[in-house]
Amino acid sequence: MPLALWALTLSAFAIGTTEFVIVGLVPTIAGDLGVSLPCAGLLVSLYAVGVAIGAPVLTALTGRWNRKIVLMSLMTLFVIGNLLAWQAPSYETLIIARILTGLAHGVFFSIGSMIATGLVSKNKEASAIAIMFTGLTVALVTGVPLGTWIGQHFGWRATFLVVSMLGLIALIGSAMLVPNNLKQSAPATFKEQLHVLIKPRLLLVYLMTILGYGGTFTAFTYLAPILEQHTGFTPSVIGLIMLVYGGSVAVGNIWGGKLADQRGPISALTLIFSALSIILLLFTFTMGSKVAAVLTILVWGAFAFGNVPGLQLYVVKQAQQHAPNAVDVASGLNIAAFNIGIALGSIIGGSVVENMSLQDTAWIGAVISVLALLVTRYNGLLDKRELQHT
Repeated sequence: MPLALWALTLSAFAIGTTEFVIVGLVPTIAGDLGVSLPCAGLLVSLYAVGVAIGAPVLTALTGRWNRKIVLMSLMTLFVIGNLLAWQAPSYETLIIARILTGLAHGVFFSIGSMIATGLVSKNKEASAIAIMFTGLTVALVTGVPLGTWIGQHFGWRATFLVVSMLGLIALIGSAMLVPNNLKQSAPATFKEQLHVLIKPRLLLVYLMTILGYGGTFTAFTYLAPILEQHTGFTPSVIGLIMLVYGGSVAVGNIWGGKLADQRGPISALTLIFSALSIILLLFTFTMGSKVAAVLTILVWGAFAFGNVPGLQLYVVKQAQQHAPNAVDVASGLNIAAFNIGIALGSIIGGSVVENMSLQDTAWIGAVISVLALLVTRYNGLLDKRELQHT
């Protein structure tokens, strides 16, 4: 595999770390900037909004640009956003910084796959994409707990400084290693993207994705304050628990992919959303015990992100059937849907914390996961009907 691919993987690692590390730092940021927990949790939502807007809109706007120029521009924006977060004098400045880095994230994963496939021969394209996305998985396993640990010991600002340095190394690596003459496919227009959005079957997949992620992030956004206030862990231990969570996420991702291949996406997602609903409901009661809470989080991690392969596979299958000329666009919009789910979940979680309690985020997350399960079963029913009519 070419060295340029590892520069993309490092970029994916830095971007993945900056997205999710905020979860472990919510109580620290709230205390330092003098804002409420829901306000600090909103930083998760606004980043996700940046991704959701950036993925379709900026991808279309930069469709005719040279791929390397787009990549360099994105990583520059990413570094600037994290440096701004490091030096943010106020909560409002931190909001701007999070939206900027979210915009960069959205386009990076949209064009990163295209760049990765352009670096290798046809028979190695899938492996190239897998290697690039490894950066995101490794970020959840090591980047997030390490970033949380840095934030707990040296202040949350230090975390953003370290991430910006990682982004800078990735930027330099890309400048040196990524070729200028990358192959370029015809850019997706706004019309093509809008066409995808009027297909009812694709909208149902996006709803499934939004609810599937919304359920997890209603509680996950406030995991650090839950572990501090309800479970009784000290802030220094939370980074270690994030490491446990990240490890189970990595295992869950691989297992979820194999399950979707073996049983089909609907069957796999039915199992995953059912388990997720039960685990989130259980967490309402286990968060009071240190051992039970950690065990619940370990199982939760495996199911929380195990739905990603199934959801991506299902949206591609539906797009091939209902929008064959815009499969890439449909897949990209599902990435936006993941982040809309993250944004809505963390907003709902913030409202629950403000009006109810931290403990209630878990069972409300379970209810949202049940809704994801119902939409999944409805999709399965529609698939059977379509099969009977062919």
